[in-house]
Amino acid sequence: MQSDQIKAFPDHAPARAMLRATGLTPADLEKPLIAVVSTFSEVTPCNMHLRELAQQVKDGVRAAGGTPIEGNTIVVSDGISMGTPGMRASLVSRDWIADTIELFVRGHSFDGVVVLTGCDKTIPAAAMALARMNQPGLAVYGGSIMPGHHGGRDLTIQDMFEAVGACRAGKISKDELLELEGKACPGAGACGGQFTANTMATALAFLGIASMDGTDLPALHPGKPAAAFEAGRAVMDLLRRDLKPRQIMTRQAFENAIAAVMVTGGSTNAVLHLLAIARECGVRLALEDFDAISRSTPVLADMKPGGRFAAPDMTLAGGLRLVAQRLKEQGRLHDGETVSGQRMHAEAELAVEREGQQVLRRWEQPIKAEGGIAILRGSLAPEGCVVKLVGHDRRRHVGPARVFDAESEVFDAVAAGRIQAGDVIVIRHVGPVGAPGMPEMLKVTAALMGAGLGDSVALVTDGRFSGATHGFMVGHVSPEAARGGPIALVADGDEITLDVDARVLDVDAPLAERRYVPKPLAETCGVLAKYAQLVGSASDGAPTHRGAL
Repeated sequence: MQSDQIKAFPDHAPARAMLRATGLTPADLEKPLIAVVSTFSEVTPCNMHLRELAQQVKDGVRAAGGTPIEGNTIVVSDGISMGTPGMRASLVSRDWIADTIELFVRGHSFDGVVVLTGCDKTIPAAAMALARMNQPGLAVYGGSIMPGHHGGRDLTIQDMFEAVGACRAGKISKDELLELEGKACPGAGACGGQFTANTMATALAFLGIASMDGTDLPALHPGKPAAAFEAGRAVMDLLRRDLKPRQIMTRQAFENAIAAVMVTGGSTNAVLHLLAIARECGVRLALEDFDAISRSTPVLADMKPGGRFAAPDMTLAGGLRLVAQRLKEQGRLHDGETVSGQRMHAEAELAVEREGQQVLRRWEQPIKAEGGIAILRGSLAPEGCVVKLVGHDRRRHVGPARVFDAESEVFDAVAAGRIQAGDVIVIRHVGPVGAPGMPEMLKVTAALMGAGLGDSVALVTDGRFSGATHGFMVGHVSPEAARGGPIALVADGDEITLDVDARVLDVDAPLAERRYVPKPLAETCGVLAKYAQLVGSASDGAPTHRGAL
């Protein structure tokens, strides 16, 4: 066992003495040591229940003959930090969480790993760490929150952000906003649409590194503890079989994950995160792979932010196995290993579709004929950018640029009525280096929706969007402004063309005649400054090291 490096008797008796001080017995030390890494925190409903689930995982490990040892790492809540300086910490936390998991596991020579995840960045971070260490392990998703209710309709956090915009536009009162605030989030669980958390949970299930059973169940589902227990048993089975993450997360598994994201209308953040996970696996993945799969994969899921249903509705309809079945029926699902012990095709064959369900359509009756994400290139984005296609039917927009260097400036301009129909809002210097940290733009995109401008303007940024964003929004513009990308040279009034069918993002302006003037560094010390020095392009997944490539 790898853990014999710290617990073999008699040479490691000092380490054994310390381990025994924690309550372990000599019999415990004869067994494999399994790291149970939680991202528990009281700061967010997404993760506040993970301590209890970790106990169930540990019970499963013990029942299967292992010795579990729990550790913890951080979470940055996107929903809470959104629109604040703290949002810059969100993407940074993805790589930091992966690093801390690696340090905890390597530093104590564990034999296997289970990572419990909740909010957005904890999910890709878990897969990145598992791939990097490449020892038997799996991820457990804490599950979706249940929808809130108000006025006879379901609520998600998306409704709260849009309600703020509506309140500032005078469309609802502060009293109604306060009432919504108390009803939108009824308990534990990650944000409830096909936003980034549920998108990435979907992706990890189709990568095979998380079980479909455990991923499907909402956070407070009565079956969730049993699913966590089974995850503890599963990691011991992986250890016995010596089945490692890179054997599961193959090139074909990434194609499965991308197809699942497209068919469910998932978050644009999936592009960023799957690129980063693939790098850790040593799998070559590029923006063009997402675009190619999107062109041939319709959107079948009628889920928020663009549709009617929340994540728990998908579970009731048939869950991720039903998504797998839809893909398999069209020859679009590769077979392969999963951490559940079932191969991917077997998982699809186990699907049970609820009669009359309306959440996931059939292939011949799509919501959109192609996937929910497209990759554009052009004079404004030579290295590429990402556009979200769900929640609207627009394919082309030509309009004058309205240029801002901060999201807060746009929020104020929207509230003051300075944004007009037809405009192309450009927010720059908010990329991985420029912010630093590449913050999401949900606050301003929700404000546009709340002000009634969502169907008449476009937004282009070198930052990124929340999974709850919908509208004609283009993010991840690369190269970013801080690295001298063309977006740094755009001026008010320049004509910008956004053409999805042509896969083009162009600007009609004499950029070659303009001089790039770098902005002073936003951070000169601390973790954000360190990140700005290390981070790569969003077109490569914003990596902070070369990975296994």
